[in-house]
Amino acid sequence: MKIIDTLQETSAALLANKARSGLTMLGIVIGIASVIAMVSIGQGAQRSIQERIQSIGSNLILVMPGFQRGLGFQVSQGRGSARTLTQQDADAIAGLSEGVAAVAPELSGRYQVTAKGTNTNTSVVGVVPAYPDVRNVQIDLGSFVTQQNMLSLSKVAVLGPTARDDLFGTDTNPVGQTIRIRGIEFKVIGVTKAKGGTGFGSQDDMIFIPLSTAQKFLAGDAFVTTISVQAQNQNAMAGLQQEITDLLLARHRISDPQLADFSVVNQNDIVATASSIAQTFTILLASVAAISLIVGGIGIMNMMLTTVTERTREIGLRKAIGATKRDIAMQFLVEAVLLTGIGGVFGILVGVGVSVAIAAFGVLQTAVSLPSIILAVAVSAGIGIAFGFYPAQRAADLNPIEALRYE
Repeated sequence: MKIIDTLQETSAALLANKARSGLTMLGIVIGIASVIAMVSIGQGAQRSIQERIQSIGSNLILVMPGFQRGLGFQVSQGRGSARTLTQQDADAIAGLSEGVAAVAPELSGRYQVTAKGTNTNTSVVGVVPAYPDVRNVQIDLGSFVTQQNMLSLSKVAVLGPTARDDLFGTDTNPVGQTIRIRGIEFKVIGVTKAKGGTGFGSQDDMIFIPLSTAQKFLAGDAFVTTISVQAQNQNAMAGLQQEITDLLLARHRISDPQLADFSVVNQNDIVATASSIAQTFTILLASVAAISLIVGGIGIMNMMLTTVTERTREIGLRKAIGATKRDIAMQFLVEAVLLTGIGGVFGILVGVGVSVAIAAFGVLQTAVSLPSIILAVAVSAGIGIAFGFYPAQRAADLNPIEALRYE
C-alpha cells in the first residue's frame, strides 16, 4: 500500500467521527501544553534566581560571621548575626594579593524608621564608599556615602526606592529631607535605582548610612555583619576564597577549619546551588504534567481499540482482497500517530501561548526553550507509536473469515 493511500484512508477514518477524534486529541493537547508550560515556568524561575544572585554584584565573595557547633556538625550558630568579624578583618583582606578588586564591609540591621508622619520597618545598612561598585548599586538621585561622611561620622542616609516610597510617597525627590532611625535624625542625600526583587533581601527596601555612623550610633560596637569582596576576575575567585579563609583563620587564631567562626561563600557556588534546586523543581513540575500525557495516551489506545472493533468487517474485506498484516497494522498505527501529531502541534501552540501569557501578566517569569518543544514533539510521536501499536497489531492479527462474519 502506498504511503499517500494510507494517509488518505487515515484522514477519511478520522474525519468520519470528528467529535471522538477531537476529544481524543484534546488529551494530548492538554498533556503537551502542560509539559511545555511547567518546564517554561521552572526554567523561568531558574533564570530569575540566577539574575537576582548576579544582581548583588559580580565576581563576589561573601564573608559572614558564625560559630560552628562543634565537630560533626555542618550548621553554624548565629551566622550573619554573630560578632566575629571586624573592620580590621576587612582591611586585612583588602591587603591580600592582586586578586582583590575591592572590599566593602557592612553592618546591617532592621529598624523602625520615621519621616513626617510615616514610618516603615526596613533594613538599615552601614556601608563604605566602595559598596556601590562591589554590590552593583547605582544612584538615581543625589549622591552616595563618601569617605568624608565616614571620617566625620555624618548622619546621612541614602534610600532604596521602596524605602523612599514608604516614607515619602511614590516618585518623589526626598533629597534634603530628614528621617529618624532609633530616634536619631538623618539627612537624606540620595536615592538608589530600582533593582527589583521583594522580601527582606531586596536592595530596593534598604537605607544606607556610613558604616562608622552605624557602628557608633546604632550598634555601639566595631563589628560588621558581612564583608563583600570583589575579585579581579572570575578565574581568581577560587584562589582568593582560599586566601581569605587562611587569612581569617590566622587572624582569629583558629587552627582547625572545622571550628571557624566565619564562613566564606563564593557567588558561583550560590548560583550553582540555586540552579540545582530550580532544576529539581522544574523536573518535578514536568513529571506531574507528564501524567496527563499518559492519560492522553490511554485515551488514544481506547479509541483505536474501539475503531478496530467497529471496522472488523472492513479489515476482513481488505485481507480477503490481498491486504497483508503489515498493511493493516500500518494503517491503524498511522492513525494513532496522526492523532498524537496533530494534538502535539496544538499542544505546543497552547503551551507556548500559556507561557507567554503568564509572563505578560507578570504572574511569573517564564522561559520557553527549543529543547522543551523538541522534547514535546518527540514525546507525542512516541505516545502515538506506543499506545497505537497494540490496537494496530490486534487489527492485523484478525482472521479474515471471522472478520467477514462479524456482525
